[in-house]
Amino acid sequence: MNPNPLKILVLFYTQHGGTLNLARQIARGIESVAGCEAVLRTVPKVSAVCEAVEDSIPEHGAPYASAEDLKTCAALALGSPTRFGNMAAAVKYFLDGTIAQWLGAELSGKPAAVFTSSSSQHGGQESTLLSMMLPLLHHGMIISGIPFSEAALSHTAGGGTPYGASHVSGSDGKAALTAEEAELAFAQGRRLAELAVKLNA
Repeated sequence: MNPNPLKILVLFYTQHGGTLNLARQIARGIESVAGCEAVLRTVPKVSAVCEAVEDSIPEHGAPYASAEDLKTCAALALGSPTRFGNMAAAVKYFLDGTIAQWLGAELSGKPAAVFTSSSSQHGGQESTLLSMMLPLLHHGMIISGIPFSEAALSHTAGGGTPYGASHVSGSDGKAALTAEEAELAFAQGRRLAELAVKLNA
């Protein structure tokens, strides 16, 4: 066992579990690569009530991401549900607070990938994925997608795009990942970890 694995940050926001399920598959793909460890983190909700604050530790699920998580990761997979063709406010709010990391070039040169879920097939998945890439490009990250050499990308009838893994959750948000969605998320995690290994060689 590697005593100093490369830490790959899987940072996501979820409300009904679709994005979380993708994050778990991406983490499995990451950990299929020798010498890599997936670190799952989330972000708190954004409240319309100024006085509302989240507990510093979530009641359940992944811990909240910290500045240290960003600094020490070898790569980043960023996930968000689709909100009108864009990332959720909680993810945007978190990214807006990474000025110190940008000034310090802490993410520059590291590989990154994005993933999303939406309730419908045409819910804006691809525009959401593209919008999530923009701040990562400003940070100097190297964006990794899913190549068409992954056969499931040509056969999926649900989610899955060359820009990143995705999931169609249905109107109630409870649909399980399809076989293709799970396969593509796993492949994306594996590819991201393999890139991190090569860049850290």
